[in-house]
Amino acid sequence: MATQLTDPYRGFRFRVEIAGIQIAAFSEASVPDITVDTVDYREGTDPIYKRPLSGLTTYGRLSLKKGLTDSMDLYNWQQQVSQLGSGSPSAQKNISLVLMGADSTEKVRWNIINAWPVKYETSGLNASSSDVLVETLELAMDYMNRIK
Repeated sequence: MATQLTDPYRGFRFRVEIAGIQIAAFSEASVPDITVDTVDYREGTDPIYKRPLSGLTTYGRLSLKKGLTDSMDLYNWQQQVSQLGSGSPSAQKNISLVLMGADSTEKVRWNIINAWPVKYETSGLNASSSDVLVETLELAMDYMNRIK
């Protein structure tokens, strides 16, 4: 019985859902990395070898980029966290990164839980350039899971 090959998904058709913030579109979003630390362990009866055990899991940062518009939503969220701290109930938001297939149906979904801004920046101003001004929001999170 022959297996059918499936083409991998393309990374250019996606949407970002942020609880409580309505944003039209992002031009770029990074899927954070997940790293499990290792702890070396050696038993007293084993004179030569040590073995790795799983340690703490850490999550990388989520980076979102979009063209700068009149919307103040991302900036205001970052300001709220810098003034009230990430422990404020309204400072942390759940986010979903959704990868769409060629037929515009949802194919993959990553849920980012309790995210908050840790860095806000814009691309530089340059009088000799016609590039779009881009704002970038970098977010820390409690954890992330892929549900689809």
